[in-house]
Amino acid sequence: MIGNKKIIGICGSASHNSANLSILKWIAESGKADFDMEIIDDLTELPHFKTELTDKNIPEKIAEFRTKIENADGVIICTPEYVFSIPSGLKNMIEWCVSTTVFSDKPIGLITASASGIKGHEELKLIMETVQTKFTDETALLIQGIKGKVEKNGKVSDKKTETELKKFVESFEKLTRKPAGNKGYN
Repeated sequence: MIGNKKIIGICGSASHNSANLSILKWIAESGKADFDMEIIDDLTELPHFKTELTDKNIPEKIAEFRTKIENADGVIICTPEYVFSIPSGLKNMIEWCVSTTVFSDKPIGLITASASGIKGHEELKLIMETVQTKFTDETALLIQGIKGKVEKNGKVSDKKTETELKKFVESFEKLTRKPAGNKGYN
């Protein structure tokens, strides 16, 4: 083995120490035999999207972020739902990448962990399909009622959720093994 895969974990929550961040930390720990995950947990550091800066005079933070995505073997997004949608910081991050190919054919895991999350999860899947990422039903997980499933210390306290996350990590690891262009993606 040449080394562990490089995975970028993106926390869509605007809250520090959110359940979404705890889930990403749990995934990083449980998947460490197969991948090294860098977690990005403050999307407010990225400037607000401006169309005229997407290809020329690109802000340094955006150029660095795009490079991280491009060089990663896969990406995992874990986000809550805000007002039946994805959070604005996450949407802003994606908008900075739309004019590029950094997400094209990129294996991705999508987790929406929220009170309900149904609408936000569907929106996230649609957006990530539009930017041509590769995911499967097994790498797109909706966790409803998250506040009762993850403790303040970050421990996943709900056994069903823990089982679902283990299956997610297994499926994501398999997805990152598939060569680009291979059938079997969503």
